[in-house]
Amino acid sequence: MAPSPSIPKAAFWMALSVASFLAMSVAGRATTAELNVFQVLELRSVIGLLILLPLVMASGGFAAMRTKRPVAHIARNVIHYTGQAAWLYALTLIPLGVLISIEFTTPIWTAILAVAFLGERLSRPRLAAIVLGLIGVVIIVRPGIGAVNPGYVVVLGAAVCFGISVVLVKSLTKTDSVVRIIFWMLVIQSVIGLVPALYQWRNPPLELWPWIVLIAFTGMSSHFCMARALGYADATVISPMDFLRVPLSALIGWLLYHEQIDAFTAGGALLILMGNLLNLQRRATKPAEIAVS
Repeated sequence: MAPSPSIPKAAFWMALSVASFLAMSVAGRATTAELNVFQVLELRSVIGLLILLPLVMASGGFAAMRTKRPVAHIARNVIHYTGQAAWLYALTLIPLGVLISIEFTTPIWTAILAVAFLGERLSRPRLAAIVLGLIGVVIIVRPGIGAVNPGYVVVLGAAVCFGISVVLVKSLTKTDSVVRIIFWMLVIQSVIGLVPALYQWRNPPLELWPWIVLIAFTGMSSHFCMARALGYADATVISPMDFLRVPLSALIGWLLYHEQIDAFTAGGALLILMGNLLNLQRRATKPAEIAVS
């Protein structure tokens, strides 16, 4: 039975989700400073699968995880894995606030892909959201004015991959549960990431293991808490709370890494967030569509 609507409970769970995403960013920066990106992703997937197992058992066990759409799961996770690898790599190249700002173009790419491949209608708010988001990216990246930081291109590619992944998840949620989708995400990404992880494997130092466990745990808790928040309120209510990640990421970058955000980045991020707010005027996204992206 669905829980009764509650703005305070939605805000509570969304605050935990935002905290998890921010902690994951800090843990990602700490782990990628010592280990290669593929090893971090492999450890995250394997440990994340162990964390998920109690929920799998509570949902009917491994028999309930069977799917009739293995090809769709594989396609989605190859693309999602690519996006995650790009996101972690970009985390080593550009300020945290800039990375999160560009990452927030994911709903823009999702909207474009949903119109192109899912036959969704291109409404005026959605078109305005796309235009504002693209202008925001151009302002942040500023192509043609000096050399473009490759980190901008990498995280933009990650955002596009996440957008494709969300569209594929929308299709998968028609037949598979959220737990099943997350289960196959962790299993498939553990398999496809094993070889590149072993290629440059380095035994993590003891002091790094808390960060490794943290990135695995927050990778799960961030989506779980967002799903719980969506159970208490519509996406139009809780998604603007997620926008707090942009200024909070910039603050963390300034406090922990002495990173500066210029006026162009701040202005571009504002346009991207405005585009996301306009995009929320369409029908609310189902919890499963956000929770596993």
